[in-house]
This record gives sequence, structure tokens and C-alpha cells, in this order.
Amino acid sequence: MSDMIKGNVAIAEAAIRAGARLYAGYPITPSTDIMEYMSWRMQEVGGAFIQAESEIAGINMIIGGSACGVRSITASSGPGISLKQEGVSVLSDEQHPALIVNVVRYGSGIGTLHSAQCDYLRETRGGGNGDYRCIVLCPSSIQEAVDLVVLGFDLAEKYRMVTVLMTEGALGQMMEPCELPPMQEPKRFPWGMDGHYTNKKIGIFDRDSRKEAVEILEKYARVKEHEQRWESGYLEDAEYVLVAFGLPGRATIGAVKNLRAKGEKVGFIRPITAWPFPEKAFRELNIDTLKGLITVEANATGQLVEDVALTAKKVIKENVPVYFNAHVFGVPSPAEIEKDYYDIKEGRREEAF
Repeated sequence: MSDMIKGNVAIAEAAIRAGARLYAGYPITPSTDIMEYMSWRMQEVGGAFIQAESEIAGINMIIGGSACGVRSITASSGPGISLKQEGVSVLSDEQHPALIVNVVRYGSGIGTLHSAQCDYLRETRGGGNGDYRCIVLCPSSIQEAVDLVVLGFDLAEKYRMVTVLMTEGALGQMMEPCELPPMQEPKRFPWGMDGHYTNKKIGIFDRDSRKEAVEILEKYARVKEHEQRWESGYLEDAEYVLVAFGLPGRATIGAVKNLRAKGEKVGFIRPITAWPFPEKAFRELNIDTLKGLITVEANATGQLVEDVALTAKKVIKENVPVYFNAHVFGVPSPAEIEKDYYDIKEGRREEAF
């Protein structure tokens, strides 16, 4: 049975039910509801909640929890996630799984409190030092966010990687009907520290980095092959295909349906995984009818558009124009998306690639 629930609260409860037993972090709008909920709920299930003195301390506590084989989660936004990047790099280097929730807000530096999608490039490229990637999941509804929390932990542990749940301020604060997952029994993973140093960790001077690089590339290739996720529609005869994720992706689907009702031959691709990027979705495009690809994004500069252009070059192998519609922050309405579409179709916008 579905109940009305706030996005951040649903994410927090889903993590508890998925067996998470450590939350460590520092408050920041618009993600603080997750931390507030965890402050009492984690104690109810026998887990550990820590309000750290900083974001940096919080992510290092997550490293410790994950190293001990415990499902561990932290959440933040914008500059808070930036402060965590060194810890994300360490988690990735040691191949410790964790779930990091980024409730994205708009702006560079400290930024603003507006809901946005301006962290796309950081999350999909590995935002800290080193040579790594994180699995990045992008929900477009509260129900999907809940489902992706459970999946996120499973993928993190399957591949020994960090999973990022990249939501948006609006999704964290809104309410929708949602069915929560069943409660899982928490478990300790056998590779975790057990007090006896059973699973010895490789020291910085004892490792073969060239060998590790080959292994990492092989692992990432497996992730790309098996974990691409997306939703698509109306691609069989589409002249223009709109690409968007998260809440703008949800609005884009509404706009595409409205445009189809008006006789426009448009389709959509909604990435659910931002990394690995769903290249396979673009293989469904009809090259004989395709005239352009259009991204719809809640940022100022266009970020998703780079992956769309790279994928078009790799998969389509034709000179297909790629455009982007930047809505800076917030969630564009279907009417705004339709207007932008007509501007592009009628030649009032230049292509980005």
C-alpha cells in the first residue's frame, strides 16, 4: 500500500530497510531531512548515527564503516559533496562500497538553495583525485528514488564501488505516494575488517598499480555492459529526440506526449544511470528519420549534452546536430520544453555540437 511521503524521508527509510546501519554526515539544505530522520531511526534498528563536525569527517567515518563490512550511507548537497571528494577517492581506491546521496542544489562555490542538476559532470567523471568512476543513479520520482536506494547498495557491493544517488532539491522536498521496500536483515560482508586482520589490506608501497589499472578497466567494462538503465519512447520514427534525466526528464516525457498529440515526430530518452551512460538506448534511434538530439537540463552551461554528443559520435556515427536547453535551476514545465523544441525546429537555436 502506498503512502504520501516526503522524498528525503523516503530515501532515508529505504536505506534503513535495505540494511544500512551507519549514517555519518553533516547538515546542509536541501538534504538535511535525511540526516534528521536518521538521527532517531538508525537508533531504533540498532545502527549508528553520527553527526560529524564536518563533511570531511563524515565521509571518513563512512570509509571506516564500509571497511568493516557495514552498509554505510551519507547525504549532502553541492559544496558538501565537494568537500567529501577526497574521501570518495579513497573509498574508490580501496574498493569499499558506499551509498552517497547528493540532493543537488544550484550554483558554483557555496551556491544557492534552488533545485538543479549542475553537479552532473562532477558525479559522472569522478570528482576527486585519481582514476575512478562512481555508479550514478538519477531518479525522476520518489518511488524510483526508493527503488534505486536498494539497487544502489546492491550495485555498490557487487562491484565494490561507490554508488551516488543523484537527486534534486525539488525531489527531496516534495511529497508523492510511495511504496517502501520490505525490511532486509543487515549483514556484515566477509571482506570487512574483523579485528583479527584476516583480510589484509595492500599498503601504498606494496601494490602493483599497473596491474590494478587493468583490473579496474575490466571492472568498469563489466559495469558499462550490464548496468546501463534508461526509459525511452517513440524512437521508431522520431525526427528529434529529447534527452533528460531526473525531474526534467519526467517533464520532458509529458512534453513529448503533448507534441506527439500535435503531430510532431519526437521521442525521448531518460537516462536512469548517468554513469554508466546508457549508450545502448541510442542504438534504438532511427537514423533515416533523425534530425537532431536535444537535451533538457536544469543548469546554465549544459552538461548532459556532452555525453549525448559523445554517444552520438560513437554509436550513431553520423553528423547529427546536438542541442541543449538550459533552464538554469528548478524544473522546466512541459510548456517551456515544447517552446524550446519549436525554437530549435524552426532554426532559432544554434546546435551545441
